[in-house]
Amino acid sequence: MSKSVSDNPASLPYLVPYLKAAERHGAGFGALLWASPETQATRFDAIERLGRLHGKSVLDVGCGRADLLAYLLGRGVRPADYTGIEAVAELASAAVGNCAGARVPARVIRADFLREPLRLFVGADVVVFSGSLNTVEDGPFYDTLRRAFEATADVVVFNFLCSPYLAGAEYLRWRRPSDVLGYCSQLTRDVRTLENYLQGDFTVALRADRHR
Repeated sequence: MSKSVSDNPASLPYLVPYLKAAERHGAGFGALLWASPETQATRFDAIERLGRLHGKSVLDVGCGRADLLAYLLGRGVRPADYTGIEAVAELASAAVGNCAGARVPARVIRADFLREPLRLFVGADVVVFSGSLNTVEDGPFYDTLRRAFEATADVVVFNFLCSPYLAGAEYLRWRRPSDVLGYCSQLTRDVRTLENYLQGDFTVALRADRHR
């Protein structure tokens, strides 16, 4: 099995699907567990529409190969800087290579954001989760959102599976939007959403209102 930064990855069930995929695909697209590059790009578009990442310091949590950064730069969206967090060794190495050629300051932290939540505190304006919460159970899912909101200077943008439509694999988790939004409303009064861009997917932005 592929190695993560964890000493015992087999004890971390939310990572196991990615580790198995990396064993089969290396750092290829299949290791990301996306259905296709097109659906990945559709989700990235929703994140950019809600997060407005141009000129912002961006933390991409569970960044995979840093495909989000390549997507943004390819569309003329230039973050002030980019940090990725990735626990799967093959993907982290690919992300390092992709960041090396970026036209903005970029780095990759090799870490498991669930086991090391303090890694979220890098001073980012925008904290992004793109698909990286889809294998996580409810407790860690909500705890991670809370930590991310504490860590961000401006906004947390995340997507989640909102119906069984895209959650056919046994390792995927879906959640009702009403449950997720109910929790988010406890963190901030400014909760923005996008849906109907991809059946079964839902994107949320939590904007910090603590300085109002």
